[in-house]
Amino acid sequence: MNEALLRELVPAVIGVMVRRGADFAAAEDAVQEALIRALQTWPDDPPRDPKAWLVAAAWRKFLDAARAEASRSGRELAVEVEPPAGPVPGADDSLWLYFLCAHPSLSPGSAVALTLRAVGGLTTRQIATAYLVPEATMAQRISRAKRRIAGLPLDRPGDLATVLRVLYLVFNEGYGGDVDLAAEAIRLTRQLAASTGDPEVAGLLALMLLHHARRASRLVDGRLVPLARQDRSRWDTGLISEGVAILQAALAHDRLGEYQAQAAIAALHADAPSTAETDWVQIVEWYDELLELTGNPVVRLNRAVAVGEADGPQAGLAELSKVDPDLPRFAAVRAYLLERAGDLDQAAELYAEAAHAATSLPEHEHLTREAARVRQLPRP
Repeated sequence: MNEALLRELVPAVIGVMVRRGADFAAAEDAVQEALIRALQTWPDDPPRDPKAWLVAAAWRKFLDAARAEASRSGRELAVEVEPPAGPVPGADDSLWLYFLCAHPSLSPGSAVALTLRAVGGLTTRQIATAYLVPEATMAQRISRAKRRIAGLPLDRPGDLATVLRVLYLVFNEGYGGDVDLAAEAIRLTRQLAASTGDPEVAGLLALMLLHHARRASRLVDGRLVPLARQDRSRWDTGLISEGVAILQAALAHDRLGEYQAQAAIAALHADAPSTAETDWVQIVEWYDELLELTGNPVVRLNRAVAVGEADGPQAGLAELSKVDPDLPRFAAVRAYLLERAGDLDQAAELYAEAAHAATSLPEHEHLTREAARVRQLPRP
């Protein structure tokens, strides 16, 4: 059975349910129950029309729940006894659900979880496993998100920037359990790109593909490998070619956005045979564009590294002096630039300080090894 097909059908089925009168939360719950039933029965008895089967099964679940609620409250059931006859409409409700799940009233974590459920078609258990949290915790998070948007007008969803931010959050969550969140984010972003034709959506897709192409070389035996030391022969050239082609088409629209600028930087890294042969001058120029677009202090931090590569470590340290030292990774960046400048003692101290502040085990172990390595380097 094609589980990917099942997940792709979810937005359309939820859309049919809502157009027939179900509220979003009830429709989403019913579709999830129908998915579970499909996983149990389809391997032995596959339907001729999978979408129609899911609609019928979900509608029956919705009616059962509505009748039970009406019975408890003593009210008349104000829904149809059977779904309308005729073929299931072919409308694509994916885009509407993207925006609804990224409603500005939701926290980023809730928006991500709801997007994975309603648009991605993942079960609560799959999402919980991917996030390494108990299933009950994730169920509560999703329930709170649905309650928050339950009384809101469905014609006032989030904007495209919020949707893209949610998808990028999904991508950056990493990998866990039986669901690869990075691959899932790419799948969903492909759908969104096909629905909108927006160059910034294409820019995000290109960025994801270019980063994902380096996945096999980023962690080796559980150890984090920095870009400069990655085995570039393990990079996925097919994903790189696709990402570059998508980016070039997006840039041709001449409507530059932050994800296109980030993708351009990633493309320059992907194109270089080595760190030394990277076009750092052009990367600095793209960071200038990105900084103008966003004003993001993290961009300024990353720009300092690029300046250090393009113009030397002292130039990089001068740029770093303009950055807030409380930013995550500040100590690690300063340690790297100081090492290149020859101040090994201070670099080792800062690598150790950065390791202490690291938020993930691979990063902590990597920075600890860097501190030990620099301490062992010969002094002039």
